[in-house]
Amino acid sequence: MIRLKNLTVGYQGVAVTSALNGEFKHGSMTALTGANGSGKSTLIKTLAGLQRPVSGEIAFSDPLPSIAWLPQQSDIEKNFPVSVFDVVAMGCWQQSGWFKGIGRQQRQAVMHALAQAGVQHLAHARPGTLSGGQLQRVMFARLLMQQAELLLLDEPFAGIDSATTGQLLALLEVLNRAGRTLIVVLHDMSTVEKYFPQTLHLEERHATACNSTCGRVTEAG
Repeated sequence: MIRLKNLTVGYQGVAVTSALNGEFKHGSMTALTGANGSGKSTLIKTLAGLQRPVSGEIAFSDPLPSIAWLPQQSDIEKNFPVSVFDVVAMGCWQQSGWFKGIGRQQRQAVMHALAQAGVQHLAHARPGTLSGGQLQRVMFARLLMQQAELLLLDEPFAGIDSATTGQLLALLEVLNRAGRTLIVVLHDMSTVEKYFPQTLHLEERHATACNSTCGRVTEAG
């Protein structure tokens, strides 16, 4: 699904990773690990198309897969004057467009997504009133609504309790079994070892790979 060819990522033309070569196969579930400053979030944003590579190339399969991105909680605007229902309904935009309303079927789908994430009772709440765990469940519900083939998640379990983390991990496993490709930035190695068959580990200006899917990601010389 995704092939990296001598890819480096960074800011303002300055690379924070060494050259990455390898692939993320369709239907894989990969943890992206590494120390702070190693380029994990930068790589995720680059894969999502939110910033340009410093050098090298990202080659996607043809046809181009649909992509959904879940940012870090610190990047989420919590005080925008909308309801939780509205936030999740934003995941419909690829089907309905930004300026069209949503119909009965989509409204039912929003409530189903909220129920899958365990927050249907918060549909009329404001995001700014939610706890960290509740807000993350809402963002997962929006992720479900996007029905994307490639899911990119940046530290989705930071600052939330273990029970919520376990429930959201179970939801990711369901999505992966349904054929979705997942790349997830993580810090907790016990979670990585238990749930993620593939791991790409980044170090500052240096990258190594573990397991099969990214096995051809090589160390830059």
